Order: sequence, then C-alpha cells, then structure tokens
Amino acid sequence: MDSKQKARYEAQAGIIKALAHPSRLFIVEELNRQKRCVSELTEMIGVDTSTVSKHLGILKNAGLVLHEKKGTTVYYQLRMPCLLDFINCVESVMEANALGQMETMISCKIK
Repeated sequence: MDSKQKARYEAQAGIIKALAHPSRLFIVEELNRQKRCVSELTEMIGVDTSTVSKHLGILKNAGLVLHEKKGTTVYYQLRMPCLLDFINCVESVMEANALGQMETMISCKIK
C-alpha cells in the first residue's frame, strides 16, 4: 500500500470511527428524518446537553453533519443521506450473523 492509499484508508477509517457510538448512530438516523437542534436530541437520547454537543462535534468534524443557525438555535442536518446505505448494510450483516448463529445452534441440536 502506498502513502496515498494509506491516507485514503485512514480518512475512511476516521469517518467510520465517528459513527462508532450508539448515540451517534441514533443522531444520524434522526437527522436523516429531519433537522434537529441540540435540545431536541438531548431529550430524545436522554443524556446531558454537553454529551450531545460532543457527539455532534465528532460527526461535524468527520463531515457527516451540517449546521445552520436560526436566531439563537443551531439546527443540524445529515450532510450525506447515502450514509444510511452503509447503516442498512450493517443491519444486513447483523441479520446474516444472527441467522448463521441460529443455523449453527440447530445443527448442533440435531447431532
């Protein structure tokens, strides 16, 4: 792997790493539905405002969300809705893994 490829993979890993938290995955799915402010997300997730702000900062720094200020309120939105394709793929892997585990359990019981 050359340095250009390595830099590309590191950038991709950074984006994936930004998604690697349950609250951030929730935020991404919610922002796909509609724009939200920190207070709305705070209430939905059930954690304090500073924690939600930190999660949004991580998503913003990774280039996954945009923000827009209206008066004193900042609204966030998903920058790339295609991100949900990746999350749907993860769901498919989870389903396949669960199915594989069930098949293994069934075959062990039969023997």
